[in-house]
Amino acid sequence: MASSGYLQAAVLLLAVQLLCVGAAAADQEPGTVIPAESRPCVDCHAFEFMQRALQDLKKTAFNLDARTETLVLRAERRALCDCMPTNSLR
Repeated sequence: MASSGYLQAAVLLLAVQLLCVGAAAADQEPGTVIPAESRPCVDCHAFEFMQRALQDLKKTAFNLDARTETLVLRAERRALCDCMPTNSLR
């Protein structure tokens, strides 16, 4: 008996959802599409995307270059300190 109550509740919920979807579809007017003349073309979007991607790549390359330079300097300093005896540093 309890399963028939769940079945009725599920059918009622499905009916309410179908009514809500139908009402939402009826609210949209077919003439509200933005005309193609006022929309940017696909090429413009692709160009803007490529510009942003190039800027990100430049930033990443600069950061990697700066980190590499820092690591090389650190390694050179370490190598220099390893070559010198500790008593000559005073």
